[in-house]
Amino acid sequence: MRRFDGYSVLITGAGRGIGEATGRRLAAEGARVLVTDLDGERAERVAEGIREADGSAEAMACDVGSRTAVEAAVARAVARFGGLDVLVNNACRCHPDTPLFEDEPDEDWAADLDITLGGAFRCARAALPHLAAAGGRGAIVNIGSVNGIQDFGNHAYSAAKAGLASLTRTLSGRAAPRGVRVNLVAPGTVDTPNWAGHEEGLRRAAAVYPLGRVGRPEDVAAAVAFLASSDAAWVTGVTLPVDGGVLVANGELVRALREE
Repeated sequence: MRRFDGYSVLITGAGRGIGEATGRRLAAEGARVLVTDLDGERAERVAEGIREADGSAEAMACDVGSRTAVEAAVARAVARFGGLDVLVNNACRCHPDTPLFEDEPDEDWAADLDITLGGAFRCARAALPHLAAAGGRGAIVNIGSVNGIQDFGNHAYSAAKAGLASLTRTLSGRAAPRGVRVNLVAPGTVDTPNWAGHEEGLRRAAAVYPLGRVGRPEDVAAAVAFLASSDAAWVTGVTLPVDGGVLVANGELVRALREE
């Protein structure tokens, strides 16, 4: 039996990258997936690809910045699939830092926090009653980042991801008595469409990762699948780095200290 046979899953920001890979992975293991994305055409393309691979998926445009849109997406999953077992909060926003911190616009700061952290809050709030009714298999998996743990740039995005890790911990305590687990995956650099046109940057990044490469969306999807499944039935409130070892080894510093 596949781990997600009979499960209903809602994924945000699933039109490409990590969200798309997660939708494909969970569907391949039996889940019925509602693929949501701000870009409805992207969401439909992913859902169609899942169906072509003999999976079960539907698509819906969803702006996680809107409570109305979020609640409509949750209601759609419940209506179409008969309930909701897993929520994957993947949608985020990340704008480039200004050269000087004091030039950071209020609107960019607010938007990164509202979509990345506020969006996950809205989705969890709408989904939690349904997850609690899932007979003990309800789970929320948040997609965080190593940026929320160490300094890798992007002030607002990093602050939002750190906040999401905190929300994971606090919500896990409240949700546990209701039979819902809440965990977070913290990816390092992952080769997604966001890096299009910056392939040289990815190549340089790969050289500093202890495992010798940057991540693939499928690496993160595999970790999400574990935390969402019954294999992690006694795991809640954790941050799981999926980062090629970058948080535990600093090769550049080691080399610098060895140089005479």
